[in-house]
Amino acid sequence: MYDFELTDVQIAVREVARQFAQRRLAPAARQADREGKFPAVFLKEMAGLGLMGVNVPEALGGAEAGAVAYALAMMEISGACASTSVAMGVTNMVAETICRFGSDEQKKRYVPELTSGRFEAASFALSEPQCGSDPAAMRTNARRDCKYWILNGEKQWITSGDHAGVMVVWARSGKAGADGISAFLVEGGTRGLSIGKHEEKMGLHASTTVSLAFSDCRIPASALLGKEGEGFRIAMAALDGGRIGIASQSVGIGRAALAASVRYANERQAFGHPIADFQAIKFQIADMATELDAAELLALRAASLKEAGRRFTREGSMAKVFASEAVNRVVSKAAQIHGGYGYIDEFPVERYFRDARVTTIYEGTSEIQRIVIARSILAG
Repeated sequence: MYDFELTDVQIAVREVARQFAQRRLAPAARQADREGKFPAVFLKEMAGLGLMGVNVPEALGGAEAGAVAYALAMMEISGACASTSVAMGVTNMVAETICRFGSDEQKKRYVPELTSGRFEAASFALSEPQCGSDPAAMRTNARRDCKYWILNGEKQWITSGDHAGVMVVWARSGKAGADGISAFLVEGGTRGLSIGKHEEKMGLHASTTVSLAFSDCRIPASALLGKEGEGFRIAMAALDGGRIGIASQSVGIGRAALAASVRYANERQAFGHPIADFQAIKFQIADMATELDAAELLALRAASLKEAGRRFTREGSMAKVFASEAVNRVVSKAAQIHGGYGYIDEFPVERYFRDARVTTIYEGTSEIQRIVIARSILAG
């Protein structure tokens, strides 16, 4: 179970992330959101601080600080700029996936490129236009041709897909169903890979979300990640860890919204008093803080189990569904506390409100998390 006392390493990683978030990200977040500017410069700086491979071995350029330190860092970065934390989260997830399932050659080729920032980002190409929550229904296919694999198909909603130096791509290499899916490492710019539509999203404007098309995309046989037919298991394992990241992101956004609400409530006058004096505001602040504390503890519990090498699928889903739904309640209260100012971009809660909405959707919807949790409980 989670140890409530942080180690010196965890405290140090959190402090590095906090200082960078406050000094570099927070002042630029509003303009980046307005312009939809991908945070390439910041991601490069974060790589230099060890934040693009927090739970990656030092031998491959990572910080090797563990899953708890990663969760803490995600909270800090997300509170300043959720768009940046999305790219950070996916890149860390891909780097960890390659470390766990990749060959020695794949690890040496790609992981140091991600942790050093030589690659701007990485991508996780699982979803397709007709299948999001049901990846076993994917249609992208992979055909073996002597020393190569040839990919054909489409992917949808791919974070950083237009900036990725490498992406994990899932495709059907065999029979129907989950057992026929394999995972591949595809480099950005590979012939036969084209970047499609840039999605105009409600929030996370500085994070790019694109579609990908594979048209006779020829990659070497050595690009297979893990064993043929093992792709579905690799995806589920990666998503378990990814859900800790989204829970942590939710906590970070929520903490920022709470802090903004406390500042505003203490400054805003109504009927001759700061609105913080009124019980209606106090109750909302209390509920926001309580939910965020609970969400943080769930996220850190799941991260602690992962770090200890124990099973954490159920705990990761619990953290993800609770934290993502909690942050949406929190940002709604934050907007209400701000009144009319909560609806305009002069105040940051408007951005927090938009950025938080997707947390209940990506890395597995709330409905999928509840299925995972219930299945685990009912199995005994």
